[in-house]
Amino acid sequence: MTKTKEEIFELLKSHLLEIVPEINPDQVQPVISMKDLGANSIDRVDVILLTMEELELKFPLNELGGLTNMQALVDDLHGRL
Repeated sequence: MTKTKEEIFELLKSHLLEIVPEINPDQVQPVISMKDLGANSIDRVDVILLTMEELELKFPLNELGGLTNMQALVDDLHGRL
């Protein structure tokens, strides 16, 4: 079940908006980090775990430590599929 990068971004975005509903959907762009959008560390972990679960991926979250924005996260997740 391979997903495109666009589909992965939409998954991330939907989970982010579900967990942090006060975020304006128009502000969610690939070049912005979830932190800059107002998601705290627990929110970000929840978003990532939900997305990983849906993509059927399992790996330690500390492997994502150096990612700076949502596009970097999408690229990493896509590469693991």
